[in-house]
Amino acid sequence: MKVAVVMGGPGPERDVSPASGKGILKAVELLGHMAIPLVIDAEGNWLDGQHEAIELLQACDVTIPALHGEGGRLQGFLEQLHIPYVGSGIAASAVGLDRHLTKAVLKAHGIPVTPGVTLRGTELTDTEATLQKLKAAGLDFPLFVKPAAGGSSSGVTRATNLPTLLAAIAEATAFGPRVLVEREMEGREIDLAVLEFPDGRVETAPALEIHADPEQPFFDSTAKHNSNGPRSVAPARIDPELAVRLRRTAIDVFEALGCAGMAQVDFFVPRDGEPVVKEINTFPNFTPASQFPRMWAAAGMSYTDLVNTLIRTAMGRTA
Repeated sequence: MKVAVVMGGPGPERDVSPASGKGILKAVELLGHMAIPLVIDAEGNWLDGQHEAIELLQACDVTIPALHGEGGRLQGFLEQLHIPYVGSGIAASAVGLDRHLTKAVLKAHGIPVTPGVTLRGTELTDTEATLQKLKAAGLDFPLFVKPAAGGSSSGVTRATNLPTLLAAIAEATAFGPRVLVEREMEGREIDLAVLEFPDGRVETAPALEIHADPEQPFFDSTAKHNSNGPRSVAPARIDPELAVRLRRTAIDVFEALGCAGMAQVDFFVPRDGEPVVKEINTFPNFTPASQFPRMWAAAGMSYTDLVNTLIRTAMGRTA
């Protein structure tokens, strides 16, 4: 079997994608398949040339789009070419990247999400309008300010007063015209890895918990990719009742958004109150040391077996 692995891309996570791609390429080769690497540069151009890339993709049996924070554009390209691929389709990839849309869909399905509001238009520069909107939503400092669309914590800032809030909004608008402002949640940060199997089953691996580094204000983009940053533990030490609740909710999120193949669902678990969904990543970081493979390793599934499951599931969907 020929398997194309696409990596790179123009988004803010383009530097992480090649590391995921290299891990996947090695696993594909260990499975006895022919691995075909394809790279998209920071301007969105195929390094091999678009026509050459199309020919290579069409010659492969399946493609693994190892791009992070891409938002469904590559999936749309592959669907136009009628090329099977691993993971979620256009809609789930796009909605999953958009924090505002994700929260809207999940709230419509009765799934609890982090309390917050979305700022747009004049609200981004009108301080009084911003404060009124936050007050109406019952939001007070400290707050987290994020681009409405994006991943890997790019453009995310913790605001503790009005000056830092205004600076955070200005920073987040560099990533897009809508900004999400959310309440800071006190408690535990726990992630779930969701995987679709070739027979159609959707399961979760044992949960992973992030233990904050006192030197880092939060699990930001730098910390996520820094081996000296916050420590994450898999499996997390959680009671059976909470484990069942998080598992059910993670699968509900996966199904509500129409995901396929895999996804990582991140939760806040307050000291008092119900767990809430922080966000979803439809193609999480995928190096052997990344959280998603580590959670499945805690379930006894090797990195190579995980890649094999993703390929077989994608191929089964097109059979």
